[in-house]
Amino acid sequence: QVPLVESGGGLVQAGGSLRLSCAASGRTFSSATMGWFRQAPGKEREFVAAISWNGGRTYYADSVKGRFTMSRDNAKSTVFLQTNSLTPEDTAVYYCTVSSRVGASALWEFEYWGQGTQVTVSS
Repeated sequence: QVPLVESGGGLVQAGGSLRLSCAASGRTFSSATMGWFRQAPGKEREFVAAISWNGGRTYYADSVKGRFTMSRDNAKSTVFLQTNSLTPEDTAVYYCTVSSRVGASALWEFEYWGQGTQVTVSS
């Protein structure tokens, strides 16, 4: 088990920004691929971003490229998702997740999930 706790969600106007955080525990954090997914009401959970174990590689969904930035601080066992230029289409519950697979981006490749943090963007 790798307990994951997300924070930083909230209500923001379109064009605004939020910084999501995910605190992890466990020895495997520093060697794991970390990811963010999101799920809007009535929709399937979708990939948002992922980062390699050392932060050297990041992967983004086309819908967030250029607006979202994922980073990690292995010393603090924390990953971040900086979200800018938010639109109402970004409204969803955002989940932090972890994978032992290099380059993981598919839902099935991620093993543990946080409880999620709600992001709501008003128009």
